[in-house]
Amino acid sequence: MRIFYGVGHEQFPPSRALRHAQLAAEAGFDGIFCSDHFQPWWEPGESGHAWPWLGAVGATVDGVQLGTAVTPAVRRYHPALVAQAFATLEDLFPGRVFLGYGSGESLNESPFGYDWPSGEEQLEMMREALDMIRRLWNGETIATGSKHFPTKNAKLHSRPVTPPRLYVSAFYEGAAEVAARYADGLWTLGDPESAPNVIDAYTGAGGKGEIVLQGLVSWAETDEQALEGARVWKGAQPDEYYVDDWHDPRAMYEHAEETLSDDEYAEKAIISADPAVHVEKLAALKELGATTIAVMNCSGADPEGAIRTYGEHVLPKLR
Repeated sequence: MRIFYGVGHEQFPPSRALRHAQLAAEAGFDGIFCSDHFQPWWEPGESGHAWPWLGAVGATVDGVQLGTAVTPAVRRYHPALVAQAFATLEDLFPGRVFLGYGSGESLNESPFGYDWPSGEEQLEMMREALDMIRRLWNGETIATGSKHFPTKNAKLHSRPVTPPRLYVSAFYEGAAEVAARYADGLWTLGDPESAPNVIDAYTGAGGKGEIVLQGLVSWAETDEQALEGARVWKGAQPDEYYVDDWHDPRAMYEHAEETLSDDEYAEKAIISADPAVHVEKLAALKELGATTIAVMNCSGADPEGAIRTYGEHVLPKLR
């Protein structure tokens, strides 16, 4: 059982987030992952760029895995550029890099002037993007590209000996089936209601890779501080933000506060001052089928204290 540490670029500036990653590696986490956003889910917030930040992590932290959760398959990044970026990271840090890929959100695409596609088109774009990335990593020259991602003889001239590992983010069955075809593993939320169906769709479509289940966590000296420190992450919770055209961070947070009570939020996340609660709820992800647990640290009240608490009281018990 591997346990990854998650950094939300939406909550912390890049320099501070780098410090958290370094502390997490010292605490015993097996990997570091980060969001890949242009905007936060709320205002005011942060939004450092994931790719140069991962280079800084790889250069200053030894041994751990590193990658995104997740990079989108829409308009902001052409998949050939994604393939190049992560091939470069893998060459720099062999055997340590993974690419988490997903269908993205309007939040991070619409600011560039793009119209947000339908769910069916999002899935089509993700298939095309993953196919292109795999082919480029394999050394192919892609002459004309695809419907959504045209090319003119695109080729990677610097490729690592072994491609990065590739995980596909899925919240529903269609994306899970895409993961089964293209990915080394499935990445989804550790929700006991949705995760079993997504995992079944993945394995039913022939998927035999890793199962990464992600949980949002917040620790502080008191339960109240833990909740308030992670309150901003309510802005990421409504399901409609992942399929519909929502791209105003302030409006998104206000909508989330209006529609999601504190009690409902506490059910979706792991928010507690008691390390035993964190152990119990994360251990349940293993029972759901996780081979890797991805812990997104949203402890705004005391993020470094949360890392120390996990290193001393949570990670040893989970293992």
